[in-house]
Amino acid sequence: MIPSSPHPADAPESSTPTGRAQGATRPILRGVFELGRTVVYALLIAGGLRTLLVQPFTIPSSSMEPGLVTGDYILVSKFAYGWSRASLPFRLDLPGGRVGGQAPKRGDVVVFQRPYDPGQAWIKRVIGAPGDQIQVVSGLVRVNGRPLQETPIGMTFDHDAPARSVLEVEETGQDGKSRRVYAGDPGAETENTPVFTVPKGDYFVMGDNRDNSADSRFPADVGVGMLPAQNIIGKAEVILFSWRWTQGRAGGQRIFGFQADRFLRLIR
Repeated sequence: MIPSSPHPADAPESSTPTGRAQGATRPILRGVFELGRTVVYALLIAGGLRTLLVQPFTIPSSSMEPGLVTGDYILVSKFAYGWSRASLPFRLDLPGGRVGGQAPKRGDVVVFQRPYDPGQAWIKRVIGAPGDQIQVVSGLVRVNGRPLQETPIGMTFDHDAPARSVLEVEETGQDGKSRRVYAGDPGAETENTPVFTVPKGDYFVMGDNRDNSADSRFPADVGVGMLPAQNIIGKAEVILFSWRWTQGRAGGQRIFGFQADRFLRLIR
């Protein structure tokens, strides 16, 4: 006698095709969920780091040559000077304008929101702190009456404009640190200025490419004017890498390439 088959209701769920499909689907769904959660966490961490600690920028102009050139991809430290509405999202106002960190020092290279147009991020070197008197006389920068020491290196060609010859000099700031800059034309109007007194809470900034920089020597609608501390985003620390477009040989084609000698260079 052939035993009767069990009633379908008595059979285990996993023995049915539908049950096996559901059992196989659950691990896949769990894996997708875990992957999605990991990606969200990673994005939140990266966003937090970018908001609070460091932020990358690309150099768009020649004003900081020869130390920084067009196409340099740099890392800016936000925590070096603390945080302000310029370094936080949604331009949040903070008590006293800035919270945490130290004040920028003469010689620091800073990234900031241009006072006249906060939508633009510019980069310059701090020359004068609050209370300082700054003047440029025959191309020499004077801080509180004392000229910064300059040692000529020789004539060279502008990195971004090879047809332009410039005098490269070693300049030593009041911080005792030296850097190479492109000297200005001693007879130019921008190289012979009145005395600027830096107000409290502001900074006087200049580009290292002295004849090719709109900075604190110019009024805010032309250059920078005096730079409010709360407009400073952070301190430029390192060049991660650098890229540029070059002219190809055939048909004037432009070729994208990296500048191999500019990888991982500290910004002085």
